[in-house]
Amino acid sequence: MAQYTSASTALAVIRLRNPPVNALSLPVLQALEDGLKRADADPSVKAIMICGENGKFSAGADIQGFSLPKTRGISLGHFVSLIERCEKPVVAAIEGVALGGGLEVALGCHYRVAHVKARMGLPEVTIGLLPGGEGTQRLPRLIGVPAALDIITTGRHIPATEALKLGLVDEVVEENTIEAAIRLANKVIGQPLEPRRLSLRPVPKLPNMEAFLSEALVKLKKQARRYLAPELCFQAVRAATELPFADGVRKERELFNVLLTSGQAQALQYAFFAERAVQKWTTPHGSSWQNASPQPIHKAAVIGLGTMGRGIVTSLVKASIPVVALEQNLEYLNTGRKAVMLLLEREAMKMEQGAQTLDFHNPARLQFTVDFDALRDVDLVIEAVFENMPLKKEIFQKLSRICKPAAFLCTNTSALNIDEIASATSRPQQVVGTHFFSPAHIMRLLEIIYGHHTSPTAIATAVQLGKVLKKVGVVVGNCFGFAGNRMMFPYVEQAVFLLEEGSRPEAVDQVLEDFGFKIGPFRMSDLAGLDVAWRSRKGRGLAGDSVPPGTPARQRHGRRYSPLPDLLCENGRFGQKTGKGWYQYEKAGGRTAKPDPWLHNVLTQYRDTHHIKTRFIDQEEILERCLFSLINEGFDILAEGIASGPEHLDVIYIHGYGWPKHRGGPMFYASTVGLPRVLAKLQRYSEAHPDVPALRPSTFLKKLVAVGNPPLKEWMSYLSRPSNKL
Repeated sequence: MAQYTSASTALAVIRLRNPPVNALSLPVLQALEDGLKRADADPSVKAIMICGENGKFSAGADIQGFSLPKTRGISLGHFVSLIERCEKPVVAAIEGVALGGGLEVALGCHYRVAHVKARMGLPEVTIGLLPGGEGTQRLPRLIGVPAALDIITTGRHIPATEALKLGLVDEVVEENTIEAAIRLANKVIGQPLEPRRLSLRPVPKLPNMEAFLSEALVKLKKQARRYLAPELCFQAVRAATELPFADGVRKERELFNVLLTSGQAQALQYAFFAERAVQKWTTPHGSSWQNASPQPIHKAAVIGLGTMGRGIVTSLVKASIPVVALEQNLEYLNTGRKAVMLLLEREAMKMEQGAQTLDFHNPARLQFTVDFDALRDVDLVIEAVFENMPLKKEIFQKLSRICKPAAFLCTNTSALNIDEIASATSRPQQVVGTHFFSPAHIMRLLEIIYGHHTSPTAIATAVQLGKVLKKVGVVVGNCFGFAGNRMMFPYVEQAVFLLEEGSRPEAVDQVLEDFGFKIGPFRMSDLAGLDVAWRSRKGRGLAGDSVPPGTPARQRHGRRYSPLPDLLCENGRFGQKTGKGWYQYEKAGGRTAKPDPWLHNVLTQYRDTHHIKTRFIDQEEILERCLFSLINEGFDILAEGIASGPEHLDVIYIHGYGWPKHRGGPMFYASTVGLPRVLAKLQRYSEAHPDVPALRPSTFLKKLVAVGNPPLKEWMSYLSRPSNKL
């Protein structure tokens, strides 16, 4: 505790000090208590100010300590109450961030002053918990139920300007926050503190509180898809409206403990640390984040202004990287330019009420061209044309001639061979795959694929680019579909096989959406466009004219194949864009999926034609065949050294494929189900469908079960040597 003295009064300053973000560890809280008691007992001290060291108030409790509920849930509330009960005014000076327990400490203070750039929030919901330091009881009393519910159930960080409007802080300053807090403290000395103690305030009444809460709960449940934390956060806030403060606090603690012991909190905390772990990439060749340095990117280029290219240009502009956007002719360029400008206008409006600006009308920041010569001085090019190998090779040959020797050549491909693309250049070491996910300016995943010749510097530069674009970059090896799509193929294939055997698109989607996916495989397919995968199948000789005459309709290369998706495409049913796919829509480009009687009839005829006996398929089989085939592929990917750990696959699925975060990713989910169960079920399904290789249990999975089902963090130690199939 430091002391600040002015001519007329004395002020005690308590500084939270625990770099880098002043996390509220037990020693920090203990020192806070000692400081408070000393200041309260010292007659020369008239007011107290709490601030954080190095321009940050506090990012909250240390996530590592969440396994210790007593030190976290109970004691934090105890400290917050101590602050509130002080007989002298306590002012919080909020700089940088006040998140989670940090904001709860500020709520215990009688006054709050924030710097204009500070951000506040209660993000516990994002790791499967609720604010456990009495925040669910104090916040609604301060800013009302609707605003408190929004902040607590979304976990979003709010800027200081919004906090001021809500009444969360008393003052926002652009200059020195500490000095402003000291001025306020001196001003309020001697004023009654009762009205400033939030625990004594009633929750502001709403004329229709019951109706509002009922409606909010319905909405929340719909969005949460069996994710517990938002609903229990809601219950804690509702307790604030119905119970006296002390009873509400007891309810908060009880709900906190329910969440703490739920598997969901464990899964979300695993996901939190997995996201950090993937930043430390390695390859089977021995290059890694430790021995490779990224090159700076001062200027980038994007080739192709279709859906993906537009999103990538938008991402680069938002990250303040000057961009050259190139199209093959003026017509495409003008269409692309209009679409990019529209996206950027929308993004500019979103960017915090003018606190940040997007400079995209300046040609030095964003230039549109059809001339490859404009790429001579760029540091990095991202090719984003559609999935066509000859076209990509032609472009890379051109880039090889035109770009400066140090420029990195990236390809946004979702499945094509990086080595083959690199073979068209004179510098394969500069070629790296950057698989963005659509819409590219919103989706957080960036799959970074190294080829046989990709240099460690090229990988490190792509990883660094991901960070600058605020994306989660995951480094994987080169194979068809890489990691994410390679695992997705058997998932979608099983979904279609289930239709052949007796299910319907809406039944399969429902099971997977109930599991927690935002969108099931058939709605996803309709959204992406069925023609995209059809084009790929035709290119690989699986569909269309390239299939050898006499090939059985339901077999390719000796394994089971379903021509159902091809049949839909032949009927012009490409999904939402044509108004018909696995579902029917109100119009072309429509969004509302309705079951389609036409498709139901086609399925019946199809089964008759191919002599397939329709059977009832229960929810368990739907879930297991789709998910376990995907997980099984994940084990093969790990065994081949394509991904360097299960966390990598989990992060890819959470951020790129809508896997429910509260289930921790597919490999984590397999570990919670238990590998022996996953293996037994795969064996059973594989025996029933011997012509489906994706159901044959992975050798690596069998090995892990044989050695006694070790915990996920030990899996990789059972691989004798990652055999990289590059």
